Amino acid sequence: MSPTVLELQNAIRTAVGRFEREVSASFTKEELVAIANEVGYAVDEGPRPSTTTMRAGIRWKTGLSESQEAASGGSFVKDELQAIADELGVQVE
Repeated sequence: MSPTVLELQNAIRTAVGRFEREVSASFTKEELVAIANEVGYAVDEGPRPSTTTMRAGIRWKTGLSESQEAASGGSFVKDELQAIADELGVQVE
């Protein structure tokens, strides 16, 4: 059986050094920064980019979009979460 959205989100969270959550919730800005850095989308120490910009950068760096400009900045869907987990080398059962 395929993993749930919550299982994927929590696997990604733990892979980047964050804590699991008991309920499904979008990634926080801090979690997005950690994910972005792990997939090679550098987020500078200065003012953080918007969550929309970070989501688009993560999609671009994981191959879900051809460019950052073409990437959607909306919340991740299950297939995208699976691709991010795969990029991070996370196994979700």
